[in-house]
Amino acid sequence: MALFVDQAKIEVKAGDGGDGKVSFHREKYVAAGGPDGGDGGRGGSVVFVADPGMHTLLDFQYHRKFLAENGQPGGPSRMGGKAGQDLTIKVPPGTLVKDGESGLILADLTNEALPQVLFRGGRGGWGNAHFANPVRQAPRFANPGQKGKRARLVLELRSIADVGLVGFPNVGKSTMLSVLTAARPKIANYHFTTLTPNLGVVRAYGDGFVLADIPGLIEGASEGAGLGHTFLRHIERTRLLVHVVDVSGSEGRDPVKDVHAINLELSRYGALSARPQLLCANKTDLPGADENLLRLKEAFPGLEIYPACAAIHEGLEPLVARCAELLKSLPPIESFVDDLPEEIPADPSQFRVFRQNDWYVVEGPLVEGLLRRVDLDDDESLAYFEGVLRRSGVIDALRQKGAKDGVSVRLGEIEFDFVD
Repeated sequence: MALFVDQAKIEVKAGDGGDGKVSFHREKYVAAGGPDGGDGGRGGSVVFVADPGMHTLLDFQYHRKFLAENGQPGGPSRMGGKAGQDLTIKVPPGTLVKDGESGLILADLTNEALPQVLFRGGRGGWGNAHFANPVRQAPRFANPGQKGKRARLVLELRSIADVGLVGFPNVGKSTMLSVLTAARPKIANYHFTTLTPNLGVVRAYGDGFVLADIPGLIEGASEGAGLGHTFLRHIERTRLLVHVVDVSGSEGRDPVKDVHAINLELSRYGALSARPQLLCANKTDLPGADENLLRLKEAFPGLEIYPACAAIHEGLEPLVARCAELLKSLPPIESFVDDLPEEIPADPSQFRVFRQNDWYVVEGPLVEGLLRRVDLDDDESLAYFEGVLRRSGVIDALRQKGAKDGVSVRLGEIEFDFVD
């Protein structure tokens, strides 16, 4: 049996765009061929898709870095560079993708038919053919490709199920799952036999629904005790809860207190106690069950209670019928897609301006990319470089920092006097 892992940290990077090409047409008997440098190819994007054949994040324990392919540089004769291949990352359905720094939900992979592009590859740079005009007929510079975004991500699996079985350990949840579905969870008479959520499909009255056996909770689970937060998150997507209790109190527990205790833990973890709930009074074949069943009905008059004995397959049919009936009117499985931003910026911080002694310094991806391709000995290239700085807001940022005519500015290896 594969190890169940429901959380993983990974690092991804979209592909860099290829650089534009500086090239001039060369042909016999053509004395002055014009610029013909091609554009660089777009970098590969990072794409996530839900794979119904996956049930755990175990693969990401050993493979943590994912790099999309870079775009190829442009070539002569206006030849465009080849685009980088997209990187497709497969995850189990129900996986949340979160930003590792802010915790922002970037994607909710609940539908295997809908791949989600999280980070688009960098744009390819323009070749020098793009920069030719009647005044500048032979540009000797090109654009660099845009860098692809790098990000640290947290993958968090939250099981997708219509009905969740909750309750203290050893109350019979796994037995119920094995009786009602084709699932075959490990069953034994000791606490925490179930250490992973088990899912099965219940076929009832022409309709089917997914039933999840959530590992046993204990008091303090909402604060991390026992299995704590590790599996409380798997309840969040369920539409209906079936609270299973040992009505016989065979282990010396009070079933009334157990119901109160579990509901308290659910309320402390995202108000899960407000989720529609049915109570299954299991193990009715044991001594003490009849008296405790009466106490449960008195203590919870507004809660639907279904006596059952999962071990001998008794009393489960009315419970299943009621679940199927309620699910027809309950809202669909909870999705976290609404928390997503409309678009993930490729690079949110292009540059920054700051004072360093008597200098005004400009740093950032925008400046670094331009410096790789600027020709310091070419007036046209420098003029284009200055135009990019103006259009991108660098000149305005220098003014806001207090730059006046004649002050010294440094951009990487370039140093010049500011002229407003």
